[in-house]
Amino acid sequence: MDTFMAARMQMGVSLGFHIIFACIGMVMPWFMFVAEWKWLKTNNPVYLDLAKAWAKGVAIFFAVGAVSGTMLSFELGMLWPTFMEHAGPIFGMPFSLEGTAFFVEAIAIGLFLYGWNRLSKKVHLFTGMIVGISGVISGIFVVAANGWMNAPSGFDWVNGQAINIDPVKAMFNKAWLSQAHHMTIAAFSATGFAVAGVHAILYLKNKLEIHSKAITIALAFASVAAILQPISGDLAAKNVAKLQPSKLAAFESHFETQEKAPLIIGGIPDVEKREVKYAIKLPGFLSFLAHGDFNAEVKGLEEFPEEEWPPVPITHYSFQLMVGIGMFLILIAVIFLAGTYKWKHWLEKSWWLKLLIVATPLGFIAVEAGWIVTEVGRQPWIIYGIMKTKDSLTPMPGIQYTFYTITAVYLLLSFVVIWLLSRQIKMLHLKYQTNG
Repeated sequence: MDTFMAARMQMGVSLGFHIIFACIGMVMPWFMFVAEWKWLKTNNPVYLDLAKAWAKGVAIFFAVGAVSGTMLSFELGMLWPTFMEHAGPIFGMPFSLEGTAFFVEAIAIGLFLYGWNRLSKKVHLFTGMIVGISGVISGIFVVAANGWMNAPSGFDWVNGQAINIDPVKAMFNKAWLSQAHHMTIAAFSATGFAVAGVHAILYLKNKLEIHSKAITIALAFASVAAILQPISGDLAAKNVAKLQPSKLAAFESHFETQEKAPLIIGGIPDVEKREVKYAIKLPGFLSFLAHGDFNAEVKGLEEFPEEEWPPVPITHYSFQLMVGIGMFLILIAVIFLAGTYKWKHWLEKSWWLKLLIVATPLGFIAVEAGWIVTEVGRQPWIIYGIMKTKDSLTPMPGIQYTFYTITAVYLLLSFVVIWLLSRQIKMLHLKYQTNG
């Protein structure tokens, strides 16, 4: 493994772990908030227990997210110093604002965790809402920075230098909004199905009311997000078609420019022959996806120098995986909503709980696949159309060893998180067994 690949792999591993911690950190506070709100509304102590249990989970993921996010910020400067030299003054604003949101979130979490019986009930509930709002805002600012890498703006690039820098314009680049809503909705969907799945496992083992209520709250968020996701995805795809046509062509393995371009489902891309084998093709649907017109022309990869093509197979497979999982989660969302309003007995059946268990990791797999599409699909550019990734690499040797070390640290961190969460679940069950 050469230095360049080691650096990319290290960033990939770091982002892959952090994005899961970040999604949970953005969404879980809202579950915690709703559980406490339901307790205040119904006076059912089960909701209070659930709010306290989820609050401990929020604290765990907040701490882990802080660690993994800090590591990422150091890696940007250590692995890609040329990138940070030029990009730092331009897109530093969203990172600064993200730090402010993180600071507010930390204060609110402290008040929520230690404010039970110390703050009034309404004030305590309000602190939970602040945790949720600041968490989502924090995520949006980070995505805005990534959006700038996909649609650089707010500066003039002259003779290899950025001049006339406008940080506000850079932050509100043409990609930030579509990426922000797509990522935020994905976070709610992935976290909701994951939490519902974990409680489905626990409910099958021990049919406690706290787990059934947890499943209902988590699925309420997840189902709405899953149904909204295709709308968000359509808007995001149209934006990619305008800003990064080579990325759109890569994730659809669209080699030739053509009108009435077909949408490709599945298939195995053959880059040398510039074709996709064994695929289902829907004529005109890619034109509609990209431009809202079944007859519109869609640029193929042939329009771009081959050395500037993204890695087509991995981008294509990741996009197909993301979309396929998204459609499956929509099916689960429809079943949940139908069961909630019409056939409630469905939601007690073992087949339904097992279906939720199957779905537990799928949302996060889709999130990871989506980020692969976003990041790998931008290659070979670290700043799209401005700076190539290889030109930003650190000259420092031995990155392979830091890659192995960072990977080990993240694996250890994950095991610690699983152990802490398992410990909280055992303590909760012990409480109910003692009271029962």
